Amino acid sequence: MSRPTAAFFDLDKTIIAKSSTLAFSKPFQAGGLISRRAMLRSTYAQFVYLVGGADHDQMEKMRAFMSALCAGWDVATVREIVADTLHNIVDPIVYDEAVSLIEEHHRAGRDVVIVSTSGSEVVEPIGEMLGADRVVATRMEIVDGKYSGDIEYYAYAEEKARAIEDLAELVGYDLDECYAYSDSVTDVHMLRAVGHPHAVNPDRELRKAAMAEGWPVLVFDKPVALRSRVPLPPARQTLAALAVGGAMAAGGVLWVNSRKRRNEA
Repeated sequence: MSRPTAAFFDLDKTIIAKSSTLAFSKPFQAGGLISRRAMLRSTYAQFVYLVGGADHDQMEKMRAFMSALCAGWDVATVREIVADTLHNIVDPIVYDEAVSLIEEHHRAGRDVVIVSTSGSEVVEPIGEMLGADRVVATRMEIVDGKYSGDIEYYAYAEEKARAIEDLAELVGYDLDECYAYSDSVTDVHMLRAVGHPHAVNPDRELRKAAMAEGWPVLVFDKPVALRSRVPLPPARQTLAALAVGGAMAAGGVLWVNSRKRRNEA
């Protein structure tokens, strides 16, 4: 029997057209977690990220900013706000081309795994919306139900490749037959971990690497309402009055149990 295979997707600017880490500033401000000044800083960070890409220095600054921002936040409150506003924020910014690729890989019998530097409070529900089988994400330290501001596990750069290799050992994936997709040069290690890497909307340095390695370059430029492509449950209304807009501090977990395991339980 052939070994199982998977398609590994970065999230930000690969599946969705924005930074998921910076996707919830207004809801978090409305929920009392961040100030207007912090929201404006987050919106500016979103702009810089979208225009300039995410090199190592920028990612380190983003990590430090978000870690400091979320220190003291109540974890249950964060998860409730994300759940209550997720559809309004994420639904219009998913790339149509990415949804088609996810569907294509599932039809081919491959698992779909999202591998993101953002945290599970955001990445897990987005993965569920998209039908992903597993998620790899950053994990923030939680003390007495609140974020301490420290990071326990950072799913970034080489660590993404290590996480993929760990999953391959756990599940039995044949990495030579697996696929990977990302927009950032910081994910070059992740792309090199599989036999079929693809650069999606690549930043300048990843485009250079893709040309040198002979990797396919894909352009995703059609954000679409996800509900027009896949059936979604109705959005929750508990916090429906919250505004919609731009920035979130990541928290997370190394990876989520697969949808298949939940179905089998």
